Amino acid sequence: AVSLPFAVGQCGNQVGCRFWDLALREHAAVNKKGIYDEALSSFFRNVDTRSGDNDPDIYKGKIYSLKARALLIDMEEGVVNEILQGPLRDVFDSKQLITDVSGSGNNWAVGHKIYGYQYRENIVEKLRKTAEHCDCLQCFFIIHSMGGGTGSGLGTFVLNLLEEEFPEVYRFVTSVYPSGEDDVITSPYNSVLAMKELNEHADCVLPIENESLFEIVNKIHQMINSGKLGSTVKQNSLVTSSAGSAKTLQEKPFDAMNNIIANLLLNLTSSARFEGSLNMDLNEISMNLVPFPRLHYLVSSLTPLYTLADVNVPSRRLDQMFSDAFSRDHQLIQADPKHSLYLACALLVRGNVQVSDLRRNIERLKPSLHFVSWNQEGWKTGLCSVPPVGHSHSLLALANNTCVKPTFVELKDRFMKLYKKKAHLHHYLQIDGMEQSCFSEAISSLSDLIEEYSELDATKGEPRIDPSRLKIAV
Repeated sequence: AVSLPFAVGQCGNQVGCRFWDLALREHAAVNKKGIYDEALSSFFRNVDTRSGDNDPDIYKGKIYSLKARALLIDMEEGVVNEILQGPLRDVFDSKQLITDVSGSGNNWAVGHKIYGYQYRENIVEKLRKTAEHCDCLQCFFIIHSMGGGTGSGLGTFVLNLLEEEFPEVYRFVTSVYPSGEDDVITSPYNSVLAMKELNEHADCVLPIENESLFEIVNKIHQMINSGKLGSTVKQNSLVTSSAGSAKTLQEKPFDAMNNIIANLLLNLTSSARFEGSLNMDLNEISMNLVPFPRLHYLVSSLTPLYTLADVNVPSRRLDQMFSDAFSRDHQLIQADPKHSLYLACALLVRGNVQVSDLRRNIERLKPSLHFVSWNQEGWKTGLCSVPPVGHSHSLLALANNTCVKPTFVELKDRFMKLYKKKAHLHHYLQIDGMEQSCFSEAISSLSDLIEEYSELDATKGEPRIDPSRLKIAV
């Protein structure tokens, strides 16, 4: 096993549910014989191979019972119960679930301070048991939202626990940020309190904004319904629909948006699961894309967003895919990386794409992108030969780019509007261990982060620095 996902809170578990569903669909498309292989072993355990052998995790045996390597945590039972009654019920067992009944009341302090300490032993025990089954644990994934109480509070508590228990294992966090029109009035508090923890304890954070997901889903529907794309596009998008997965029930309103995040995670982990000419370990992303420990927020973009009907792709369309990855429309947060400063960039390509295609497109795009003067060659590339189901190729771009700053500035402004009036503070301060200093420390941590991005932005346009070489005496 390469990575171990944690889904925390309602949003985290809904995304996790789509991820497991689509992962099974992807493996079924590749693995027609139903053999338990190395690709499957990265995210699933085969707990019953009927081979008569003592080892329950044997490769190359027939699959009889798959269990996902994951922990699902929510302080309300609703979403986890739905998973247990749905098509994925056999993939999880009760040993992987931690639930409560009352929820966190959209309060970071309840999730972090109350449930965190109450469930600490239980989480550590389940974490160790699940980790024992992993032969090569590279990273933990946490999937959560920032606006609610459980995702933000307990999610960041789990992040701290992982650092204490397994300090050498990378911590990747996929965080869904609330939009300005969020119906949770306290979401700016929860998000800023969670940000302080992400700043200090995560190795890599992939921020995703609800607004961007909503716009992408709308755009796909418009493209498909307008008929502009003609016969080259199949009726439903495989990025936002669940066609062919286990889910046959009525789709829920957020399923299309959650599928985008699930596809991001599938592409991110594809190198760990399948063969490729340029495989990239997950820990390489953090090593290559994060030059400063706190500036570990990566902007992600996904392309293509709809399913192309023809499989023989002209190189023109391949080039278009690379161009799209850098355009505003394909970013999973409201940002424009092209006009901001890159610290580094990773391109994870899947399917029928050659290394030469990668190089050609990097050379083509380079002149229009602003890289920091000391890292002009800051590209990391991965090539996985297995494309996503229904596509001939796909691209996930991860950019460490100062364009995340406006997202944080807007969050800070929304926090300050509430905080100046001391609105709703009493809900937090009545929780044991929660002081007003927690708020002032959190906002100053966010302000420092914004300042670091501003300082980097100010260097944009500076001449490229070529390091001087050692002179070798002859």
